[in-house]
Amino acid sequence: MPVPDLDQRAHLVAPGLIGCELWVDGVGVRIVEVEAYEGPDDPASHAWRGQTPRNAAMFGPSGHLYVYQMHGHFCCNVVCGPPGTAHGVLIRAGEVIEGLDAARERRVGVRDAQLARGPGNLTRTLGITRADNATPLLTGGRVRLLPGERTAAVAAGPRVNVSRAHDRPWRFVDPASGSVSAFKWHPATRTPKADPAPA
Repeated sequence: MPVPDLDQRAHLVAPGLIGCELWVDGVGVRIVEVEAYEGPDDPASHAWRGQTPRNAAMFGPSGHLYVYQMHGHFCCNVVCGPPGTAHGVLIRAGEVIEGLDAARERRVGVRDAQLARGPGNLTRTLGITRADNATPLLTGGRVRLLPGERTAAVAAGPRVNVSRAHDRPWRFVDPASGSVSAFKWHPATRTPKADPAPA
């Protein structure tokens, strides 16, 4: 399956990234979980209040990486949409398909299925840091987004631990993958704490 057209809105790009591959210096993961964020129209987005030095990469052209730090770890997003719209797709989880020895060294004692399970674990497994912010993904840079194998199904549901716009079904997963991260509601949503089981 090809890489989706990254000039589209994030919630349209996101399901097409399931099954694509993200590669860094010989370590590759197959993407199995993502979340869409749509800039100034999405109060859960880092770009909701406008451009800052931290989120500037989101406002640039599509096909670049936006990297930010949260709770001591890095998270990476595929920038999409027309320039200035600040749409992005958070890569939440992947399955290691190449470079397993290097991935294991970076995440000692972790089961293979959990090496890149969760956005911070994924960047640790791949070696992505803030230094990779704004790097191009489609032109042979250090971080590369590549076509992959289409999944049998893609499931959609609410985003993980989001306090605003939490009802938007913009989390997309490969329901057959054991590397999809655990779901939890944000306490501020006051929503029943059952896992919505994306469908």
